[in-house]
Amino acid sequence: MMKNFPVVGFIGGLLVTIKTTFRKPVTAEYPVQEKRLPLADKYMGFPALTWDFEVDEPYCTGCMVCVRECPTQCMSAQMKDNLAFSNGKSGRRKIIEEFEINLGRCILCGICVDVCNFDAIEMSHEHELGKYQRNGNRVDLSSLLTMGTQYQSKVDWKPKQPEKNSGVPKPPKEGPEKTENKVTVEKSEPNQGSVEKLDRGKENK
Repeated sequence: MMKNFPVVGFIGGLLVTIKTTFRKPVTAEYPVQEKRLPLADKYMGFPALTWDFEVDEPYCTGCMVCVRECPTQCMSAQMKDNLAFSNGKSGRRKIIEEFEINLGRCILCGICVDVCNFDAIEMSHEHELGKYQRNGNRVDLSSLLTMGTQYQSKVDWKPKQPEKNSGVPKPPKEGPEKTENKVTVEKSEPNQGSVEKLDRGKENK
């Protein structure tokens, strides 16, 4: 009886192998483009900057919150005054001037997305940025915006806070109307009783 156990185990393993041989594969061959699996909308690739198509400028204002909160310190940014705001074409006083991410140090944690108050950064679907150069994984502002616009069009991206973070200039708030307090003085006619008393007093004199 003990000698038959290895044979039974071998046959059981062989049956499992035969079953999986005719099963549809769950993996795709890499890097063949035609055989790749589609990415889900929630897939988290490298971070990218979003674009505000209403005013034709980035959502990013260069506030540096994502730079300060990044655990690997792979980001750097610099802001500038927004000329479109001075011209009345944008509601953003500040705008991003330079932005760089070292994707070789990025750990795809998504903290930069969570702390952003302006819907300016999202985890894109880009994940193949391997380079042969040592600093080839450093991406600048234009590359980040290109990655972001591609992601926006692919997933039909909408800002989480559209009213708050829209760059469309808001009309000036109208103050309360000043109303002049008009004081009306009504002339009161003397009572008839008081007039009679005055007349009697004159007669007594």
